[in-house]
Amino acid sequence: MGLRRLRCVPVADSKTKFGAANPFKKTRRFADFYAEWFDALERTLLPLLRDSLSSSSSSSSTSVQLSAAVHALHCHLQSYYSALNLAASSSSADQLPRLLCPPWRNSLERPFLFLGDLHPYVFTTLLRSLLENDGDDSDDEGAGVFLEDDCNQLSGRPWQVLTAWKNPSKHTISRMEQIECGVRLMVPALWDRAKAEQAHFADRVADQWTRASGKKKKETTATVGKAAAAAAQGLAGVFLDANRLRKSVLADIMSATNLYQAGLFLEALAQFLVGLRDPELLEKFQHCPVKMR
Repeated sequence: MGLRRLRCVPVADSKTKFGAANPFKKTRRFADFYAEWFDALERTLLPLLRDSLSSSSSSSSTSVQLSAAVHALHCHLQSYYSALNLAASSSSADQLPRLLCPPWRNSLERPFLFLGDLHPYVFTTLLRSLLENDGDDSDDEGAGVFLEDDCNQLSGRPWQVLTAWKNPSKHTISRMEQIECGVRLMVPALWDRAKAEQAHFADRVADQWTRASGKKKKETTATVGKAAAAAAQGLAGVFLDANRLRKSVLADIMSATNLYQAGLFLEALAQFLVGLRDPELLEKFQHCPVKMR
């Protein structure tokens, strides 16, 4: 069963506050929104997906349950980037730096960020890891000798889930490579735009500051403020496009995979996001000595 017909549309969800297409409100602090969004991911949607992937029943109702869990988590991720773009579009110029360098992200999350949020390479790397890890023993003649019931008992997951990424079709592999190629092309282009906008921002503010240096302090502040606000629009455009890329990559992965493959990918992505906020892991990272060369 594929996911090509599933679209993220506004739906009422009694379990979370994130059923709307744009749950973020302009009057809210984005840090508060993110805290609630992450809590729903960790406490509701990820456990629901895990339970659906571990269900031993092969009935149609189980497939419907898994499809709903996959759809819900995918839409949750899409709603986050829609909310992030809404926040960027409606925020004042002085709020843009907070979105580009979010203070609500911890020291373990920040190395994985690209223009304000998760690097698109994380999506494709997780996807490739699923493809390669399950392909390691694909040529082993004894890899398929276990009975389906034996595998279910050993892993706690049904056969369809265990073999979802074993021997994927040529079409699936081709689509994965196309997605990876697109990301490799778009990320450097976005980074080049960001660097150009930052250089333009610095040049414009410095120029206006020099011109206004002989004026009164109030006039200088107003002039430089207008220049900074105008220059920030360029950075905002790059930020919005980076989020559109993240949304697009996720949607492409969903359309290129079947139900079980998509479920395992979203589980890996959600576990990665939750793992970066693990208190024990974060404490070890913060106390890890770094040798400067």
